[in-house]
Amino acid sequence: MGEPVLRERNQDSELKETGSEAVFQRLRQDIILGNLQPGSKIKLEQARDRYSISISSLREILCRLTAENLVVAEGQRGFEVSPVSRQELLELADLRIVLECHAIGLSFSAGDLEWEGSIVAAHHRLAAVERTLLAGDTSRTIDWVRKDWEFHRAIVAASNSTTLLQNLSSVFDRFLRYHMLAGSFRGKAVVDDHKLLFERALARDADDARQIIANHVQQGVEHILSVPGCLAKGMG
Repeated sequence: MGEPVLRERNQDSELKETGSEAVFQRLRQDIILGNLQPGSKIKLEQARDRYSISISSLREILCRLTAENLVVAEGQRGFEVSPVSRQELLELADLRIVLECHAIGLSFSAGDLEWEGSIVAAHHRLAAVERTLLAGDTSRTIDWVRKDWEFHRAIVAASNSTTLLQNLSSVFDRFLRYHMLAGSFRGKAVVDDHKLLFERALARDADDARQIIANHVQQGVEHILSVPGCLAKGMG
């Protein structure tokens, strides 16, 4: 008779964990996309109502985001969205280049036919969204954000290093937050970079691919810094 009760408890626990994870992803996305502005206070009561979660679970989620440097814990004063700064932008750019270039070398050596197919599919989806953006449909920007990461991740997916990919994902998203503050999509130059990276991946040309990534990221930094007032709000 005890077994069904245990199963129900496990199911309740799984539902709670699933709900917390969904809120974690929503709150994290709101920070990255700029819905929660850099330097803004995160009021627990308001956040509890907004995300429909208990205060205790919300605190746990905010502590997780603190570990990613997306949230700052202020002791007894609560939490705030991490500020932005020119220095952090430059550090994130350097770190992304290091991680992504290392992952490229591993992935290009180990990738198989299935890996190549995933790159073709990811680039096809990304290119379709980019065509709409180039045509002026800025409503697809969020789609582009997702497809951009899916493409970059497909390139390095065969690296077979969970830790490397997790760290790259975190740095990629923190770097993306700056792009969203600047208006995100940079136009044809980005499309051309992705096409070149796609071609170099299928050719297994790691040296050229690394150079493309380095230029791609550096041009992104230049774009962000060129946007007036981009880092002014919430600057650290």
